[in-house]
Amino acid sequence: MAVSIADIQKIRKMTGAGLADCKKALTDAEGDFDKAVQIIREKGQAIAAKRSDRETSNGCVLVKADNGFSAMIALKCETDFVANGKDFIALTQSILDAAVAAKAKTLDEVKALPLNGSTVQDEVIARSGITGEKTELDGYFYLEGDNVSVYDHMNKHLLCTMVQTNKPAEEQAHAVAMQVAAMNPVALDEASVPQEVKDTELTVAIEKTKEEQINKAVEAALKKAGFNLYIAENEEHIAEGIAKGNITEAQAEEIRKIKKETAEQKAANMPEQMVQNIAKGRMAKFYKDSCLLNQEFIQDSKQTVAQYLQAADKELTVVAFKRFTLRAE
Repeated sequence: MAVSIADIQKIRKMTGAGLADCKKALTDAEGDFDKAVQIIREKGQAIAAKRSDRETSNGCVLVKADNGFSAMIALKCETDFVANGKDFIALTQSILDAAVAAKAKTLDEVKALPLNGSTVQDEVIARSGITGEKTELDGYFYLEGDNVSVYDHMNKHLLCTMVQTNKPAEEQAHAVAMQVAAMNPVALDEASVPQEVKDTELTVAIEKTKEEQINKAVEAALKKAGFNLYIAENEEHIAEGIAKGNITEAQAEEIRKIKKETAEQKAANMPEQMVQNIAKGRMAKFYKDSCLLNQEFIQDSKQTVAQYLQAADKELTVVAFKRFTLRAE
């Protein structure tokens, strides 16, 4: 049957689908608007199922604060072409608006919210039918209460942050929101670092310290024996040295023996207190680099974030922050 331009545009406004898809759906539905909308939604479900194993490395991240509730969310897709589309960004904004209005606490709550006569999740699936790409929600975070500064890095909708202070401080909160975007802290302060993270970092610090001490001992032994450290570095370099006539097979064996025996001796006689002291220093650096209040302030490296805040108000501090990005870091 023939369908009018007006009817096609009406369906397009209802669903956001392309003109061709709207025309086909109306034709297949014999002019029934409800059936046409259902056809478009079923197409989205089919595409979503077909592309369920695809990676969604692009998308749109938005953040909003309103009436004592702040949230951010990412609507993800496969390509930046789709992510940069006005309709895609508008859908992300409408989902975020609904989430903030409802003060949703979880991503599942967001997905179940009503939107455009359906649910958020149904609208996301329908978007797959419109774009032909896998589309999914991710990165939902919220903060409750006042004094929250939200930041969309360079307004590119790829990286957003939220920072909450203990008292009004718009300028300082905004500066720290930019800090969070740039420096990606893992926690607010040392006390806020999860114990599992602390344990992992300490193990890494101890192992790295032991490895360095062993390497130093091996290098010293090789130098004392008169061997070139580049040649002795690994088997590839040893083979290269033999091929070029810089060392003999016998010397290669001697290098291997020195490396093995020195490493074993050093490992067996490692001063435990020294290892712990060096590892403790590494942990201090980890806290300085990874805890927001301990980090060097990006606008003035002579002070920490905590010192920057206290310079404005001795009682001013950050009580919470959130960050989400679609960029590889």
